Amino acid sequence: MVIGGGGREHTLVWKIAQSPKVKEIFVAPGNAGTARIAENLDLHPTDVEALGEAAKDKSIDLVVVGPEIPLALGIVDYFDSLGIPVFGPSKAAAQIESSKVFARNLMEKYGIPCPEGKVFTSYPEAREYLERQQSPVVIKADGLAAGKGVIITSSRQEAIKALNDIMKAKIFGSAGERVIIDEYLNGRELSLIAFTDGRTVSPMVPACDYKKIWDNDKGPNTGGMGSYSPPGFFPAELIEKATNTILLPAVRAMASEGITYKGVLYAGLMLTDRELLTLEFNCRFGDPETQAVLPLLKTDLVDILLAVIQGNLDQAKIEWSSEACVGVVMASAGYPGSYKKGLPIKGLNEVDKDLLIFHAGTKLGDDGTIYTNGGRVLTLVGTGKNMAEAREKVYSNISKIYFDGCHYRKDIALREIKRINSKS
Repeated sequence: MVIGGGGREHTLVWKIAQSPKVKEIFVAPGNAGTARIAENLDLHPTDVEALGEAAKDKSIDLVVVGPEIPLALGIVDYFDSLGIPVFGPSKAAAQIESSKVFARNLMEKYGIPCPEGKVFTSYPEAREYLERQQSPVVIKADGLAAGKGVIITSSRQEAIKALNDIMKAKIFGSAGERVIIDEYLNGRELSLIAFTDGRTVSPMVPACDYKKIWDNDKGPNTGGMGSYSPPGFFPAELIEKATNTILLPAVRAMASEGITYKGVLYAGLMLTDRELLTLEFNCRFGDPETQAVLPLLKTDLVDILLAVIQGNLDQAKIEWSSEACVGVVMASAGYPGSYKKGLPIKGLNEVDKDLLIFHAGTKLGDDGTIYTNGGRVLTLVGTGKNMAEAREKVYSNISKIYFDGCHYRKDIALREIKRINSKS
């Protein structure tokens, strides 16, 4: 049983379905894409007890948790108490994402490289500190904010507005009771996600995602408008460095605090001219990075999930394709603000057969029509022997799919191709 209903979960279901060990997959709640390869259950990801009942009723052998909120609520602890194998970190371990202050304190205590910054619980103190800082600065809400709780501000006026929005207007609710004010860093940003059983850490291929809604990184933050993997500026030696200086130390730091971290650990990283720094940790597969990473996994995903749960990840041989992968999100008009639902999606069967389409905000109608049901609707994914080929596969097909008001970024992976061309 896979818990969640977005593009990340459709990707997980698609990959799990390739395992010869798997007879049947249930998804709670799933979407129109998962409905084609699994059985959707009309259950909310945070209704932990109902999910437990369903798992017992369906004789589930393995539970995989997608989103961060159920993890932060302790869904893994609950399934553990039922004796049902579950992939994901415990409630205590999920604090590494559910509280940026927890993560910052951990990094500072154990010497894990991160930006210079300060934690505030008092608005007047935070405001006074801001008045003394040079712009730009980064303001982060402490708690979960659907991937939108980090605001990069380019002027003092913007910074004060962001602080007011988070701490006074409470646009992220209780997530804004504490804030971190960080220095702004120049560099290249990327995501490095790893499997870990609490002792061994096995990194996936790195990916770059795009947070801003419009081309050239304009407009408000979203949950992610696309991604590509792997970025050429982050070769094997840097993956090894990040594993040894950030991922492994974080898992060991948690162990020193009495917390066994099992599942995936996601590090948002910044490569500056001087060093490699940790911007954030997440306690789950990234979205949309998963859509651009899992298509490159050659090993049976179920074998890896079980190795993590059983604590023998050191014995798993995990192989990755050397191909490139590009994913582009198609979003509803108005996203990341308010948007309409229930619009018919056309052209899904008109694309090339080797294009992957991962559903996120979609719903299957009684008449068999697929309708929009969210802000991020679909992720179109192409793989190829190089980034240009993977990108071309997506953009030569994307205009064949249509729903009223749909929009997408036209520049996903373009900077990577320009970087490669400038070197050749």
